[in-house]
Amino acid sequence: MSIFTKIINREIPSTIIYEDEKIIVIKDIKPLAKTHLLIIPKKEIPTINDLEEVDRELLSEMFFVAKKVAKDLKIDEWYQLHFNVWEKWWQEVMHIHMHLLSNS
Repeated sequence: MSIFTKIINREIPSTIIYEDEKIIVIKDIKPLAKTHLLIIPKKEIPTINDLEEVDRELLSEMFFVAKKVAKDLKIDEWYQLHFNVWEKWWQEVMHIHMHLLSNS
């Protein structure tokens, strides 16, 4: 079980920015920008390479949640979205998540 699943299950505290039945958005504990959020599907999928055809809608939903959160936080004029896929250096938690970063 990933640390994100533990956050989703409320076993570990986190600052939750948004949540629905499929996705949770939390503040990153090691921010790289003024705003650094993690958009996490509640379904535990280790990496982008582990996505299956059935996950298309979930991945799309992550982008729509990012758009909504950016607008709600009034940072929708400038922000970055990205995924990391490389266990040894970049992807620290083996549960897909999208970073939303903004210096606004």
